[in-house]
Amino acid sequence: MAGRPGFDRRSLFKGGLTLTAATALAGLAGHSAAAARARYPAPLIYSTDDWGARPPRRPVTVENHRPTYIVVHHTVDPGNTEDFSRERAFWMSRAIQNFHMDTRGWIDSGQQFTNSRGGYLTEGRHRSLEILRGGTRHVQGANVGGHNSQVIGIENEGLYVDVDVPQALWDSLVRMVAYMADQYGVSTANIKGHRDFNSTQCPGDVLYARLPELRRAVAGELDIPVLDPPEWPLLSPGDTGSAVLVAQHLLRARGAREVQADGVFGPATAAAVDRLARTAGVARHTCHAGAHLGEQGLLGADLWPLLVTTAAPGTGSEAARAAAVLTGTTGTRVTSIPAPAWKPLLARVL
Repeated sequence: MAGRPGFDRRSLFKGGLTLTAATALAGLAGHSAAAARARYPAPLIYSTDDWGARPPRRPVTVENHRPTYIVVHHTVDPGNTEDFSRERAFWMSRAIQNFHMDTRGWIDSGQQFTNSRGGYLTEGRHRSLEILRGGTRHVQGANVGGHNSQVIGIENEGLYVDVDVPQALWDSLVRMVAYMADQYGVSTANIKGHRDFNSTQCPGDVLYARLPELRRAVAGELDIPVLDPPEWPLLSPGDTGSAVLVAQHLLRARGAREVQADGVFGPATAAAVDRLARTAGVARHTCHAGAHLGEQGLLGADLWPLLVTTAAPGTGSEAARAAAVLTGTTGTRVTSIPAPAWKPLLARVL
């Protein structure tokens, strides 16, 4: 899959120890820079009144703090239209709200903001625009399971698993994320994709692979440091390679002995991943603005931490075999697993 960051064994401990401090310093630098210069200009954002939103079922929740993360999504439905008009953007906003309220049973649109393929930005959940302009609080949405009190999300119209976003959408995404980052002092390290929190394809392989580019673009707009955070790999049925082999050894360590450690993400591995999610009470999250993509069996950011363990070298345990793959002692080298995330697994190996 596109967009998976590299694994550098040499930077394992250094990356794990310095990321948090660097992120915090970047956040402070962002606040200082914002105080010393004019604020980043707000893009044109159409309000819920502009596009004819239904009233929410009950008052929205306003968190009395800034969001920690800005999260990028794709809508999946209603697809990759060539209608780039403002009327289409308004229609899409209504369609998403109807789906979220009538099918999902939510009080309102789940995302705080929406970005159309034509580059038109609309407010999603009521009061999101008003509260964003204040810069000190944020409206709680329903777009990242288990983290909605920490995030502000922007839906991007379309499906970006195999195709790229239109230029108009990209340009408005850069402006919108830059505005939100400036308002809230969010560092570039905390501009993330939905899959960085939940086991989901969202925002699609292609758009997800462009998040480092988005961070650079936002940093350029705001004159702040660029930080690319380590990310868990997203594994899907049908994937092959050393990262799959690591996952299989760790699943076997948890008792899934029916899983064959062959580096192929087959049905037995997918079933073991889904069983892990059910046992741990981890809800399966789909691209929440529309239909899902058959996302059962995905192994992502919410499940990897459940598998990480310490491993004593030379014991022959499944965890030790996983560590051997990670450290290259089996002749293979994982190229898609971030160093800091694997520090607990390797603590007793290196």
